[in-house]
Amino acid sequence: MSRPAYWILRCEHRLLTLAGQPGGALFPLLSAADLGHPAEALRVGEWGGVPCHAVDVAQFPEIAGGEPTPLRAIFAQAGPEAFALAGRATQLLEWQATHRFCGRCGTPTERLPDEAAMRCPACGLLAYPRIAPAVMVLVRDGERLLLARSPHFKPGVYSALAGFVEPGETLEQCAAREVREEVGLEIANLRYFASQPWPFPHSLMVAFFADYAGGDIVPDPSEIEAAGWFTADALPLLPDPVSISRRLIDAALG
Repeated sequence: MSRPAYWILRCEHRLLTLAGQPGGALFPLLSAADLGHPAEALRVGEWGGVPCHAVDVAQFPEIAGGEPTPLRAIFAQAGPEAFALAGRATQLLEWQATHRFCGRCGTPTERLPDEAAMRCPACGLLAYPRIAPAVMVLVRDGERLLLARSPHFKPGVYSALAGFVEPGETLEQCAAREVREEVGLEIANLRYFASQPWPFPHSLMVAFFADYAGGDIVPDPSEIEAAGWFTADALPLLPDPVSISRRLIDAALG
């Protein structure tokens, strides 16, 4: 890390970004010496052929034009490639920060130099970055789309249904269960659409289309604030383009 590299610096869940750099780079170009040779820095990829590292800092360095930026805002500022790189960085930083001790015996862990793993020097347990798979399902009934809103969404926003995969469950079983539990409907003809790493904090979203196969909408009040059938000419507010849910809905609308 002696030569300059791009650095993704995280402080209190915000990243330091710069505007107007050559090649559209969003993160500061620094040497490790500029940051005091941080011991816990992680190599997270490249941008334009230049190495990119990430590290948590107690406070951001004074850099002209530097701006603390929420991770979600990276997509609008610099596009999907920068968002993916920043997302990978934050997921790895979060993994490193939450696996400092062995989950089996409590001994302080050590990061392996040649792979993404935290190793316990006492019992040998390896802890790899956590990825939590989640299924997203957009249910269709002819021209109608089933959309719902969680109490945690921005006001007025509706999206496709989603939920985490449980141990011992296939993606297909999860899709059927989540729709049944959240709105009381049965589905058929499940069709894969796409997937997206979702670093809030460490999910992998797997999106599907499905056809309505029966039942009446009965929202689970613990998870769903409202749900209903919508057509293209009478849509509610939709999720931001950063999420695969918006891509899924846009694809259904043609």
